Amino acid sequence: MKRVIVEYAKLTTDILDLLVEKYPDGYDYSDIISFKNAKGETIKAVEVKTEDTDYLVKISTKLEEAMEEYAEDEDFFEDNDDFDVNISDED
Repeated sequence: MKRVIVEYAKLTTDILDLLVEKYPDGYDYSDIISFKNAKGETIKAVEVKTEDTDYLVKISTKLEEAMEEYAEDEDFFEDNDDFDVNISDED
């Protein structure tokens, strides 16, 4: 299995989906993994997995905000089935 470290700036919607699915109420202290990188710096991350990849997503306040905003956006569209967007070329 491949292990990939991902920073907030490089999150994809697929990884955000995995994070929100695994941690719908946010992550807890017990969910945090700490490790040293090649530079000897301590990194804190949360883990999400796919069939072939184990993602370690670095923790930051921006990550928490992105997860909350993404979950709220998903809830909005799921709760509003009759929400239609009409785009026309008319001025």
